[in-house]
This record gives sequence, C-alpha cells and structure tokens, in this order.
Amino acid sequence: MIKKIYLIGNPNVGKSVVFSRLTGVHVISSNYPGTTVELIKGYLSLRDEKVEVVDLPGTYSLEPTSSAEEVAVSLLKEYPKNEIVVVNILDSTNLERNLLLTLQLIEEGFPTIACLNMCDDAVHRGVHIDIKKLEEILHIPVISTCAVTGVGIKLLIDRIKETVPVLREKLSHEERWKEIGHIIEQVQHLEHRHHRLREVLEDASVRPLTGLLMASGAIYVSFKIVRFIGEFIINKITDPFFYSTYQNLLEKLTIHWQEKSFLFHLLIGDLVNGKIDFKQSLGVLTTAPYIEFGMVLPYVISFYFVLSLLEDIGYLPRLAILLDNLLHRLGLHGYAIIPVLLGFGCNVPGILSTRVLESKRERFIASTIISIGVPCVPLQAMIIGLLGTFGGFYVGGVYLVLFSIILVLGVILNRVLPGYSPEFLLEIPPYRFPPVAILGKKLYFRIKSFLVEAVPIVLIGVLVINILLYFKLFDIITSISAPVIHGLFGLPKEAIVSLVIGFLRKDVAVGMLAPLGLSAKQLFIAATLLAISFPCIATFIILWKELGLKDLIKSALIMLGISLIVGTALNFVVLR
Repeated sequence: MIKKIYLIGNPNVGKSVVFSRLTGVHVISSNYPGTTVELIKGYLSLRDEKVEVVDLPGTYSLEPTSSAEEVAVSLLKEYPKNEIVVVNILDSTNLERNLLLTLQLIEEGFPTIACLNMCDDAVHRGVHIDIKKLEEILHIPVISTCAVTGVGIKLLIDRIKETVPVLREKLSHEERWKEIGHIIEQVQHLEHRHHRLREVLEDASVRPLTGLLMASGAIYVSFKIVRFIGEFIINKITDPFFYSTYQNLLEKLTIHWQEKSFLFHLLIGDLVNGKIDFKQSLGVLTTAPYIEFGMVLPYVISFYFVLSLLEDIGYLPRLAILLDNLLHRLGLHGYAIIPVLLGFGCNVPGILSTRVLESKRERFIASTIISIGVPCVPLQAMIIGLLGTFGGFYVGGVYLVLFSIILVLGVILNRVLPGYSPEFLLEIPPYRFPPVAILGKKLYFRIKSFLVEAVPIVLIGVLVINILLYFKLFDIITSISAPVIHGLFGLPKEAIVSLVIGFLRKDVAVGMLAPLGLSAKQLFIAATLLAISFPCIATFIILWKELGLKDLIKSALIMLGISLIVGTALNFVVLR
C-alpha cells in the first residue's frame, strides 16, 4: 500500500506544475520542522485510495549541499521504501544533467518512476529521446509529459503503481557519469537547428547590455499595462457603478435616517455638500467598499495579471540573473527580486516568499527592505490617484526616494549584520507562452486571496476610524504628536490620523489625506512616510511569524528611524 508519493527533481523542471496536475488546487503549505524550508502537500486519488503527494524542494543530487536539499533527502527516508513512490521529474531538454539524480534514486532502491517533462520544448529544440529504450536501460517506468498542457499526466498516474525497487550496483561518482554518457548515446538524438527568434531573445535577456535594455523596457511596459488596465476598469466599470447605481441605492436606503446619528456616521459617514463622497465620507458602506473595490481592486487585477504573465513566460528568472551583482551589494542574491516583485502586489506574499532565500540574514534584509521600500498595489493606487493630479514629478519622486532607501539601507545592513549570504544556482527555463486557462486560474486565486485578507481589515479599519473620530479620541493623539508632525515633517497636525491608520491599512490612510487640502509637497511627504513607516497590521503579523520577536523589534526600530530621518529631510529639501 502506497502511503506517500514524493515529487523530486532539479530546480525548474516543472515540478510544481506536475504537482498541480496531480493534486488540483487544494494544497497545504507548511515549514519543515526546525527550518524555513516550505513543503507543499496535496492528495491524489489512486485507484480508490487517497494518497498524500509531497512536492520536495528542488535538488540536484542525493548528496545535499543546502538546507533545502537536506530536507528533500531526509524526507525520502521517513517511510519504508515499499510504502512510497518517488516521481522523478526530469527536464527533457537537459536529460544528461538530470539523470544523475535518477541513477542515485535507483541505486538507493527507491521505487522510482521517471517523468520526462517539457517534451514539447525538447521537440522544438531538436532533442529526440527514445522513451522505450530509456525504460529498458533504467528498468523503471518512463513517461513523457508536458505538464503545462497536461499531456502524459494521466499515463503517469496510471503507471505509478508499477514502480518497484530496482536492485542495482552502486557506482562511484566517475562511474555514474560514464554510465550517463552511455545512456545518452543510446537514447538521445540531436537534430541540428538554427536559433529561432525566441532563442535569440532568451540569450539576449541575460547579457548585461541587452539584458538591461530589455529589463528597462519590460518594467516600463509592465507599469504602463498595469496603469492602463487599472484605469480602464475604474473609468468603465467601478466608477460608473459606484457613482450611479450604488450611490442611488444608498440614498434611497438612508433617506429617512438622521444625519447626525451615530449609526448614520458609522455606516455612511459625513456628507460633503449634502451628498455622499466615496473618497471623504469615511463610512463603512461608502468609503470602505469604494477604496477596496473601486480604487484598489482594479490595480490589483492588472498587477497580478502582468506578474503572472512574466512568471509563466519565464522572464523573472532572467531578471534575477541580471540583477544578481547589484543585489549582492545589498547582502542578497538575484532570486530575491522575486519576493520584491511579489511585494509590489502585496507585502504579505512578498515576505512569505523570502523563505526561498538560504540564510536567516538574507531573510531579515529582504523582509525589512520590502516592508520599508516596496509599496503594495493598494498603496500605489492611492498614491497615483492623489499625487497624479499634480503631475508625474511627485509620483516619480516617491518611487525615487523608496529606491534610494532600498539601496542605502541594503548596503548598510549588509555591512553591519553578521554572517554571509551564500551563492545560489538558478535554472533558466525557456521562454514559453502560458495557456490562458492556467494564467486565468493563477490570477483568480491571487485576487481571491487578496480579497479574503484585505476586505475584513478595510471594514474593521474604517469602523475603528469612525468610532475614534466620533468620540474625538484622535484629538489626544494629535496634540501629543504635533511637534513631530508639524515641526519636523511640515504637515498639519491632523495628518497624524492618517499616519496612525496606516498601521491598519495603507490605502485607507492615503485616502484620508484627500480631505486635508494638502499642498503637493505635503502630500508627497505624507505619502512617502506612509510607504516607509510601519507596515499594515497583516504584514506586521507575518513579519513577527517569519522573523521572530527579536528581529521584528529590530526591523520596527529601523522603520521608525528611517521615517524620522526621511520625513525631516524631505521637508527641508523639497521645494514647494
């Protein structure tokens, strides 16, 4: 009886896609005890049996050189070999390198089935593999698959129960590579082909000069697309709905309510010129849904669409390679760009994804940088919406300040913090255009996750704000903080309300700046402070969970110090 199915393979062989095909979308994420290595688990129905499937961390061999590889090897030994099946995922375009792990699995007596993934790319590159011959040589089932399209997955499931331990002589390292050479000679045939445009672009995107040009172009176009899609949704869908259908509905429901009552203030907020103003009323039924669904969600949809597209096309690993030298100066390696980019969508998944980094030192640096210098989509949407009316200079200024903070803070932390950042090896997958269905599913689950997390916090945040404002409790905070807010930052003392609310929700906080009638300079300073000060409560909790209390306090003190320094500097340097 099979109790566990382990998926194992080199990094970037499509292991996660195969896992999704086998288990569907209902998966469990957890850390391996005593480490930050994340394990993904799901279940497969195998001939009326429910079997747990574990997606092991990527590994090149059974001789571990990192904590992730140590976890992968140790998990393989948790159960007796007759109770497990090892699905070894191989990249069909790099069969020779991938076979090292396959031979080791067979030599150790693990019941193994080989899954030659990316068979479509192999054909496109002129690589032809004799599957039947390879199966005869290895004495294990060998299946050719394309996990992205689902080709071969059903056959893979059908043949899982055919796996049995193979008695094989253990080879030395040199003997193993000689054996791999003999196998390749017998099963692989290469057809000469000229480079196509896709392959030319693949090479150009990792070279310093052409790569930087392509990266600049990709980032510029990405933000243009994000803004275009976001503004299109706002202008054509959300604004017409809120300012006609929804506003009329609210006015009919509240026509007999007393405007000065607590319930009216709580649900509708303050009327502006006798009407509901979705940006300024600050009601649970007015400003809360408008900020989340009318102003923020359109940009969330457009950002995650572009990010998912870049991920699935295969561009992000190339960007990681390109930025590796720069990020090394910040105590990180190139793959840290992935958490940073995720942080632009929402800081929570950005910080969670720092688990891919090898050392605790790297994770602290990356998490602190993301919390301070990477504004999430909701915050960006509000910054663009409010500062955009004064021109692109101020919007660009916010991003320039944040980028400068990332560079300076990263260099300082790299020099001050003890320890080192280990080197990393990153596989670069070929460019491929993702199927629309898979892209749509990824977009759906990311948006769903964002809404599940964000909507309750926004509603609670606006509710708390309303109660504090109604009972004038913010007046106490305002009077205490006035010397710093007005004296150092040059902001009206009422701005403290927005800065405090930023701890609950940044987008709501920026929205509260609108009624204050701030100048362009004041709005620029306030928006920048909101970006670099304490993260929202959801991010704060994740920081606590990932870093621990001691490092959380360190990170919070760094945020507080930078906020005071940057806010004061901008007040005295920026012209009106």
